[in-house]
Amino acid sequence: MTPEVKVKRKVVSLLKEMGAYNFFPVMSGYGRSGIPDIVGCYNGCFFAIECKAGDNKTTALQELELQKIRDAGGIALVINEENLDHVQAAIRAHTGN
Repeated sequence: MTPEVKVKRKVVSLLKEMGAYNFFPVMSGYGRSGIPDIVGCYNGCFFAIECKAGDNKTTALQELELQKIRDAGGIALVINEENLDHVQAAIRAHTGN
C-alpha cells in the first residue's frame, strides 16, 4: 500500500466517523483532470479533499480546481500525514458543527 493510499484511507475513516457522505470520483473519458481525490457533503456543505503523501505537492491544475471549489463556497483541502486533524476541524468549522 502506497503512502498516499494510507492517507486516503485515514481521511475516509475520519469522514465516516463524522457521518459525512463521500466518494472517490472515477476519471474516465468524460471526466476532467485535476479533480480532487475525495468529494462529499456534510450538513449541506460540499467538500473536496486532495490527498498527498510526504512532500508531494498539488499540480497547477489541481490547485485551479481546488480554488474553483472555494470560489463556489465549498471546502477544498489538501491533506497529508502531517495535517490529518484538519479534515474534521475544517469541515465542522465551515458548517458550524
